[in-house]
Amino acid sequence: MQDRSEPHLNLWKKQLGFVPDSVWERVQLETLVLAENQLSKLSSRVGSLKRLRMLDVGHNLLTAVPESVGDLDGLTEFLYLHDNRLTALPLALGRLTRLRYLNISDNAFEMWPDCIAGMASLIELRASGNRLVSIPDSLGQLSRLRELHLRNNGLSSLPDAVGQLRELRQIDLRGNPLTQLPAAMASLPRLEKLDLRWVTTLAPTEWLAGLESRGCAVYR
Repeated sequence: MQDRSEPHLNLWKKQLGFVPDSVWERVQLETLVLAENQLSKLSSRVGSLKRLRMLDVGHNLLTAVPESVGDLDGLTEFLYLHDNRLTALPLALGRLTRLRYLNISDNAFEMWPDCIAGMASLIELRASGNRLVSIPDSLGQLSRLRELHLRNNGLSSLPDAVGQLRELRQIDLRGNPLTQLPAAMASLPRLEKLDLRWVTTLAPTEWLAGLESRGCAVYR
């Protein structure tokens, strides 16, 4: 293990199976990488790492995230939870109001986690490869969001609240059974890329041509 005074700890792909208690004692940590370690559980002691700016527990076997992750008010950069077995997130994660990047892709979410609405500083949100069939209007509260990745879910539509995402640059909707899109998307002032590839169910949408004419790349 690295020098205990180091603020960065990278334990990627160490085949740990569990996280040693000594990790939770390193309260000075700012970045912690635990990806690809066959972890089935994350200790609530993670909440003691108050200085963490980035936490990566992707590519594991987690079925739950402890509520204490919501105590990490220094978590401003990245939270990687992708490629696990998650079906829900605790409401406590809504306290991560300064977090800028969240990745919950490739899990088993059927319902949109309510806690996301509290993450008001999110710039990039990745939720691809789940089982989502709808997204609530609370998405519109993410006023700073620039990238939204929803590829390969079960979405047939999006909420009108997408029109409130005035900073949105990219939205990836590939591989969803979409039948309609909210017309409010046509007025998103900064949208640069709308990816609709592998969507075969979408009704004719006249305003897509308007998006393209003002420079937005529409892939379909």
